[in-house]
Amino acid sequence: VQLQASGGGLVQAGGSLRLPCVASGRTFSDYVMGWFRQAPGKEREFVASITRSGGTTYYAGSVKGRFIISRDNAKNTVYLRMNTLKPEDTAVYYCAAGSSPGSPLGVGYDYWGQGTQVTVSS
Repeated sequence: VQLQASGGGLVQAGGSLRLPCVASGRTFSDYVMGWFRQAPGKEREFVASITRSGGTTYYAGSVKGRFIISRDNAKNTVYLRMNTLKPEDTAVYYCAAGSSPGSPLGVGYDYWGQGTQVTVSS
């Protein structure tokens, strides 16, 4: 699976962004899709995931209630809607595709996109 994330940019605190990630190469609906982020000097962390049908979503505690993950299997696209952004949300955001039992919980991802930079100014 090839993954192409986009939609990052510079936004003021309290603002919103939507990150799309388009997949190609394999059957999109075969994969759990996830979003991860990596801030400067920190390890990559799980942000959110969505099951194959889109029926169940999971979120890291730091983004729960502010971020929404969704997918459109007809368009081979997963989205991350980020609301009420905070400076600590500044990071490179990556989309990923996973097929392991642990993928909904943020482990066992097979394919990764190139990342898109999100910068939140205070």
